[in-house]
Amino acid sequence: MEHAVEMARIAYDALSDKKGENIQIIDISQISVLADYFIITDGTSDSQIKALVEHVDEKMEKAGYHLRQQEGQNSGSWVLMDYGDIIVHVFEKENRSFYNLERIWNDGKAVQREALD
Repeated sequence: MEHAVEMARIAYDALSDKKGENIQIIDISQISVLADYFIITDGTSDSQIKALVEHVDEKMEKAGYHLRQQEGQNSGSWVLMDYGDIIVHVFEKENRSFYNLERIWNDGKAVQREALD
């Protein structure tokens, strides 16, 4: 779980660096085997979404965490980045509202960034 906390912190900070909007961390470790954390954000344009994804991957690689799978890279509306212990979701704003992962995973625990320190 310590790796997951570190990974969530790195991903959150990378998204924040590139001005990801409404960044949310959801602890799903007690309700799912998919991952320990979801990190969800939205971007304002295709180019910002691409920059967010690239920056997260750069920071995670630098820390020694490797992307297992990525979905939606060319869509510009939703990119999913699977690092095993964490899954990062980068949405276009309207799609984030449509899919509303926060509601779907409301059994998870919302986590503030400061709690990861």
